[in-house]
This record gives sequence, C-alpha cells and structure tokens, in this order.
Amino acid sequence: MDSTDGRMSRRSFLSRSGRVALAAPILSAAAAPERKVRMGVVGGGFGASFQWHEHPNAIVAAVSDLRADRRRHLMDVYRCEKAYNSLEELIRDDAIDAVAVFTGAPDHVRHAVAVMEAGKHCISAVPAALTLDECRTLKETKERTGRKYMMAETSYYRDHTIAARDLYAAGLFGEIFASEVEYYHPLTPEERHGFYFFEGKRTWRYGYPPMLYPTHSTGFLVGVTRERLTEVSCLGWLNPALKEFYPDNAYRNPFNAASALCKTDRGHICRCNVIFEGTEYGERAEWFGTELSYFMPSSSDQPFRIRGRAAPNWSEVPSFFDRLPAPLRHGSGHGGSHPFITHEFVSAVIEDREPAIDVYEALAMTAPGIVAHESSLKGGVQLRVPSFDRPKA
Repeated sequence: MDSTDGRMSRRSFLSRSGRVALAAPILSAAAAPERKVRMGVVGGGFGASFQWHEHPNAIVAAVSDLRADRRRHLMDVYRCEKAYNSLEELIRDDAIDAVAVFTGAPDHVRHAVAVMEAGKHCISAVPAALTLDECRTLKETKERTGRKYMMAETSYYRDHTIAARDLYAAGLFGEIFASEVEYYHPLTPEERHGFYFFEGKRTWRYGYPPMLYPTHSTGFLVGVTRERLTEVSCLGWLNPALKEFYPDNAYRNPFNAASALCKTDRGHICRCNVIFEGTEYGERAEWFGTELSYFMPSSSDQPFRIRGRAAPNWSEVPSFFDRLPAPLRHGSGHGGSHPFITHEFVSAVIEDREPAIDVYEALAMTAPGIVAHESSLKGGVQLRVPSFDRPKA
C-alpha cells in the first residue's frame, strides 16, 4: 500500500491479471461466525427485495407493514411466521437485533430514530432524510445511541461503482476532477397512477421533488472518492403535460426534473441530474480523471468505456460475486446491488463495526440534494451545503 494515502500501488493492482481484486469478501461463508443477526423487516414493497433469509449470518425474525397484503408478502418471501401491524409494535420485540426500514421517504428519519432509540441497529431505504433538520436529528440519534446505521444506497454497490472505487483506490484515475452522475425514472400513465395513488388517495410520491431523491446520483461520487459536495446551484423544470401534479402537492414542488452543478471539498466539479418522468431510464455515472476516465453504459446505448494510459483491458465490467457468501452470489434489482447491501449490513453488525454507508456517508449523499432543491426554488442561486461529518479532533 502507498504509505501516503492508503491506496494500492499501480504495480500491485496491475499485477492481478487485469481484473479488480482490491477487497476480499468482508465475511466469507466458510469463516462466518455462528451468530445470526435477527432481522425485522418493515415495508412490504421494496423491503421484500433483499436477501436477509439467504445470508448465513441472518434470519428474519419478524416483519411488518400497515397493509395486510404486504405483511403476507413479507411473510412468504422471508418464510417468517411472526408479523406485526406496525413498526412501533415490531421494535418492542426483544428478539430482534436490527430493523430494515423500507417505509415511505417522509417517514425514514422518524422510523430510523425509533429503531435506534429502541436499542436496535438500523438499515434504511433512501433517502436518509428530507430536510436539514432531519439530517441533524438522524446524526445526533446515531451518535447518542451508538447503534449501527446504514443507508441502502444501490448505486454504491453496482458492479461499475465497485470497479470505479477499486480503480480509484489503486490510484489509476490520477485525480478525478469532474464527474457526471444521473438518475432517471420514467413512468407510463399506468405506472404513474400506481405510484401516485392508493385507494383513491395520494401517496408520498405524488409531486415528490427530484432533488429530495438524490442519492442514486450522488452515491456515484461520494461512494467512490468520499468527497463532500459543499456548494450547489440547481435549476428545475416542469413538463407542461404533468402540470396537474405540480405544484399542488404536499411539498409545494413545481419541478419534475432538476440539474445541479456542484463543487466538492477538493475543488472538483460534479454535475448531478435527477429526472422523473422523462424518456431516459436508469442510474449511471461518468468519472473524469487526469490519468483515466470511466463511462458507465446507459439505456440509450452509451457503451461501457475506460480510457487512459492506466486503463485495464476490460471488454466488460468484472463480476464481484466472489466477495459474497455463496448463497448471495446471484443477480438482483438495481444492477445486482441488493446482495451486497445485505452482506455489508449483516457483516457490520456481526463484526461490530460501522457499515460502509454509515450515517456520515449517507448524509453526504443526501444533504446536497436538499440544498439543491432549495436552490432550484430560488432560481439557481449557489448555496452552501452544511457538513454532517464527525467532529474533527
């Protein structure tokens, strides 16, 4: 390792048969301790798409959802016989060590705080928070209770991001001076109705501000370099065809599309897009370094490319399944990221360490979007993003 910055040397990286091999599995199935983390899973939509029941060191002890159909779905997926009507009931169960919170975005902080206050570890769906006050509350609660907190950001564990993170750790990018990070989510009219309404009532997704869902984008930079986005200027736009949903919504949000230009704490440039109901689809990034640039593929046929003198000779991104216990070595939604998120959280609890996407990384991905939305409402004025990092000694 380079003694100055902790990165792997180029020689040792390139000697590994042209493929990334920086990090070994955190907790291999063969060497795993006997302990099992007893999980509670709350939220029968997205919450049913993780692999707690397949991990050799986890078991789903109880599930919960306000809707009976989703409770039953969670029970079926996780082969769990114990179900509660609410998160508030579930966290009173002394048999549960940790809770996966996959409720609506406006409830994430309230629910994560309740979980940690109950003495249990917490993994939460994105985003971590919706306001700067919520960011402060989440940080203070985690620090006071000492419980583990992880945000389940999928972009962090896409194969392309793992590869970029390893290339960066090996020093092959040189200096990443600019990045472009994107999250696009189109909806058909039929999908729109399902997203925005349930039993004739508006859901939390109705008119939701794009930049309050930033982490699928910001995770591509913060999750590779651990930089902090410190200043942001953002512009928003509304498709006239969607005007019935904007700004008559709980957020008073007038935009379905937003684009932010950010400055990092290292003086670098990041352009961040979040667009709901456009024509493009997916999450992707481009990283521009002084020695190497990396381009993720896109749904509009942008090919995967790595350019530069230090570029490995890859025709496609490597697989990283060997970093997982054998039962988790399979595909999933969001670019195959779910088994990695499952493994990292369980490993962090078993090993009594902080997870990779801890509260500080989660807020570093979340807070810039909150400030970006404020900027867009003010016509793009540049605003400073507050820090929620650990206090410096």
